[in-house]
Amino acid sequence: MSKQLAIEEPGSQPDTPSGKFALWALGFRPFYLLASIFAAVSIPLWVAQYAGVLPAAYARSPLWHGHEMLFGYALAVITGFLFTAGRSWSGQPTPTGATLVAFAMLWIAGRILVLTPFAMAAALVNAAFPIAVAVALAIPFAKSRNRRNYFFVVLLMLLGVAVLAMHLSWLGVLAWPERVSLQAGLDVVLFIIVVMAGRVIPMFTNNGIPGAQAARHPVVERLALGGVLALLGADVLQTPVGLIAGIAAVAALAHALRLFLWQPWRTLRTPIVWVLHAAYVWIVIYLLLRALAAVGLVAESLAVHALTIGAIGGMTIGMMTRTARGHTGRPLVADGFEVACYVLIQCAAAIRVAGAMLFTDAYMYTIIASAICWSAAFALNAVRYWPVLSRARLDGKPG
Repeated sequence: MSKQLAIEEPGSQPDTPSGKFALWALGFRPFYLLASIFAAVSIPLWVAQYAGVLPAAYARSPLWHGHEMLFGYALAVITGFLFTAGRSWSGQPTPTGATLVAFAMLWIAGRILVLTPFAMAAALVNAAFPIAVAVALAIPFAKSRNRRNYFFVVLLMLLGVAVLAMHLSWLGVLAWPERVSLQAGLDVVLFIIVVMAGRVIPMFTNNGIPGAQAARHPVVERLALGGVLALLGADVLQTPVGLIAGIAAVAALAHALRLFLWQPWRTLRTPIVWVLHAAYVWIVIYLLLRALAAVGLVAESLAVHALTIGAIGGMTIGMMTRTARGHTGRPLVADGFEVACYVLIQCAAAIRVAGAMLFTDAYMYTIIASAICWSAAFALNAVRYWPVLSRARLDGKPG
């Protein structure tokens, strides 16, 4: 298996967890678990506040719901993945043991501080986390001269800048729109996802589907990745809406061609593969809706939730199950629990986007139904993966 990837092929060990506690053995273990628990709990709290059931503010504005799902949930999954992949890519150690505990505590502190009056402390802690993760990855990359993955360090630094700018805008220290910081953060996470998808989805498809010939085309790859970077630049520079619409439309076409080359129709009998293709479909939908929203034809929130629920939610839960299975020595086959999680996320995205478009008079009900599906998926994932993530590998290998 190439060291470009963080997926290990499992052995033939029985699916019987060892009794040895191993939660801090490798980055994916605590951060996948924390992300799942947080995703399951935070959305019902937000919806309860939005519906007026909770009188106390869970978050300070609608944008803070986005803040927590982006810089809380998504960043936790990315951290777990990169700490695990970084070791495979570089051949160097990444945080484990007490150091990994410290990273987890820093992330938890960020989630708590946003609910307190200590706004400046929340700003500093939430900005410190992605920057600390960047430094922790830069060290093994530099030691191994793994220049191919230096850009992840830069992207994590950009996330640190984005979250700090958002906090400082809210505090009135920085004359900068909070929404621009949040959108820039979404663009960075989208770029991370499309890069990793290009590395792993064609390989997973060809390895897991007999006869599949998923391929990558250099021109399509450049257009797809370049389109997301162009959108990031346009969002940060706050360019005219017509330009944003044009970039998003071209990017949507490029990503649709990219997905077509990966032959998603061949994956329908293999859930652990189709979940990644389904998530990628939502990237195309997001870019199309983003173009339409820029010119006022649809609500911007529809595009945002196509990205956050469908693409980010779908891709992260698919990668969490795949990498957790591979790195604990289990077969790369989704069981009934995992398939239920995949389907629930797709339902959450469809209800939040298509449901909100079709049933405008029942908007609140679509939000509640989507939240139920989302929370059920991640609660089920947390319960299913607690014994997997907290116990040693079945094959006795470290990690």
